[in-house]
Amino acid sequence: MYSYSEFDNAFVRTRVAQFRAQVDRRLSGALTEDEFKPLRLMNGLYLQLHAYMLRVAIPYGTLNPRQMRQLAMIAERWDKGYGHFTTRQNIQFNWPKLADVPDILDALADVQMHAIQTSGNTIRNVTADHFAGAAADEIADPRPVAELLRQWSTDHPEFQFLPRKFKIAITGAPNDRAVTKAHDIGLRMVEKDGAPGFEVIVGGGLGRTPMIGKVVRDFLPREDLLPYVEAIVSVWNLLGRRDNKYKARIKITVHEHGIDEIRRLVEERFSEIRPGFAGADQALLADLEAAFAPPPLPAVSPAPFEAAREADPVFRAWADTNVAAHRHPDYGIVTISLKAHGATPGDATAEQMRVMADLAEAHGHDELRISHEQNVILPHVARADLPAVHAALRAAGLGTANVGLVSDIIACPGMDYCSLATARSIPVAQEIATRIEELKIEHEVGPLKIKISGCINACGHHHVGHIGILGLDRAGVETYQITLGGDHTETAAIGERTGPGFAYDEIVPAIERILRAYLAQRAAPAETFLETYRRIGPAPFKAALYENGDARADAA
Repeated sequence: MYSYSEFDNAFVRTRVAQFRAQVDRRLSGALTEDEFKPLRLMNGLYLQLHAYMLRVAIPYGTLNPRQMRQLAMIAERWDKGYGHFTTRQNIQFNWPKLADVPDILDALADVQMHAIQTSGNTIRNVTADHFAGAAADEIADPRPVAELLRQWSTDHPEFQFLPRKFKIAITGAPNDRAVTKAHDIGLRMVEKDGAPGFEVIVGGGLGRTPMIGKVVRDFLPREDLLPYVEAIVSVWNLLGRRDNKYKARIKITVHEHGIDEIRRLVEERFSEIRPGFAGADQALLADLEAAFAPPPLPAVSPAPFEAAREADPVFRAWADTNVAAHRHPDYGIVTISLKAHGATPGDATAEQMRVMADLAEAHGHDELRISHEQNVILPHVARADLPAVHAALRAAGLGTANVGLVSDIIACPGMDYCSLATARSIPVAQEIATRIEELKIEHEVGPLKIKISGCINACGHHHVGHIGILGLDRAGVETYQITLGGDHTETAAIGERTGPGFAYDEIVPAIERILRAYLAQRAAPAETFLETYRRIGPAPFKAALYENGDARADAA
C-alpha cells in the first residue's frame, strides 16, 4: 500500500498545527461557531445531535494493522470505545471533545492518516472496490489510480469551494462493487484491443433527487484519465448551481444541460488542458503501482480448509457466505461481518479492531479493507488458514455468517446521532436482523440487500437497495417508506416506491411480508430476490404489503 512521502508528512502535520490554532481560538471565544464551522469542516469535524463527530479518511478503503490499532486506541482514549465504519469507506468517531480533536489528528498523522476533505464542498474521499488487488474478476488493481486522484484532489486550488460536495468511485472489475453509477464521477475499468482504460460515468447520485449516472466516455485511455477528470470537475465548477444547494450537484447539471452538451463541454475543456499534462502524472502512477504490488502468495494446500468445511457446519456456513473467490485458487477474500444480529451496522469496538489487525498480520499479509457496505475485509487469506481466522472471529463476536444476506444491512446513523436525520435507522436495522434470526429464513432467502436511510439525504443508499427503507418525519411521527428493485451494481437501478409509508412499529412486519411474498413467488430456489422482482414486477409485493391495510401513514 502507499506510504507517505516527506511532502505528505509535512503537509498533514502543517494542517494539524493550523487546526490546533483554530480550535484554541474557538475555545477562547475569539472565533464564533459560524466562523469556526468552515474551518472544522475542512478537517472532517461535524457538530451532530449530541456532540462533535470526527470523520477520518480511509482512502479507497485500505488500511494496515498499525493504522487499525491506532483507530482502536483513539476510540478508547478519546471516544466511547468504538468507531463507526461508513458507506464512504471512512470511520467516524461520534463523541470526541473539541479540545481533544487536534491530539486525535496528530495521532492519526503518526500512522499516515488524516481527516482532510472528508467534509465540505470539495472532492471527498475517493472510494474503490473493496476487493481491489485480490478479486478473481479484476482487470487490474484500481487503487494506484485512486491514490493518484487523492493526491491530485487534496487541496487542489481550483476545487476547494465547489458548488457542493463531489464524490468519485473507481473499480477495476466488470462486476461493480464500488457503486460507480451512483457517484458524481464513476470510473469502471474496461479493455479495448487488449489495453486497459476506463468507462467514465458522470451525474450519478442519490439524496432527494436520485439519478443513475450517464456514460460520458465509453473508453478513455488510462493516460488521459487525470486531465479528463479535471476537465469534468472544472466544467461543473463553472456550470453548477450556487443559488440552491439542492440543485448544486453535478447530477442536476447533467439533467439540466443534457449529457450531449456536457460531453461537448468536457471534451472541449479536455483538449485545452491535456497538453499541460506532460507525463508527470504517468511517472507518479508508475511509482504508485510499485507501491501496490501484490504480496507474494505461495501455493498452500487447501486440505485443512476442506477438512474443516466437511466436519464443521458452522464453519461451512461462514465460508460459503463470507469468503469470496481470490485470483489465486489457494486463497480467499474474507469479509468480516460487522452485522451480528441485533448489532449496530458498521460499529466495531476497539478490541474488535485489534483482533482484526492481529488477523491481518497473522493471516492476511498486513492488509485490511473497509467496504462501502460497512464491513471489513481481509483480502489475501490462504484457504488453509480460514478455520483459524473463523475461530478468532467467532471469539470476538465477528463470526456472523451473513455477508450479502438479509441481515447484512446498510444503515446510516439516523436520528440516534445525526442532526439532519428525521427518523431512526439503527433500531430498524437491529429489529429487522433480530426478526430474521428468529424466523431462521436468512439462508433460504439468499442474497438480498436491505439499505436504510434516516432522511432524504440517503447516506444509507436506500435508493439502490433491493429493499430500500427511508425514514421520514410526518407531523412529528416517524414514517418509513419502502422501495423495491434498487441495484447498486453494473446493472444499477433506482428502487420503485411501493406506496404509503409505515409507522415505526409496522416496518419490521412489512419487511417480513415482502420476504414471504418473495419465497412464494420465486421460480426456483436459485432465483434471487432481484431476479424475481424484475421478472414479476411490484404488484405481488404491493399486494402482500397492503393486503391487511397495515399502512397508516401517508409518505407522499
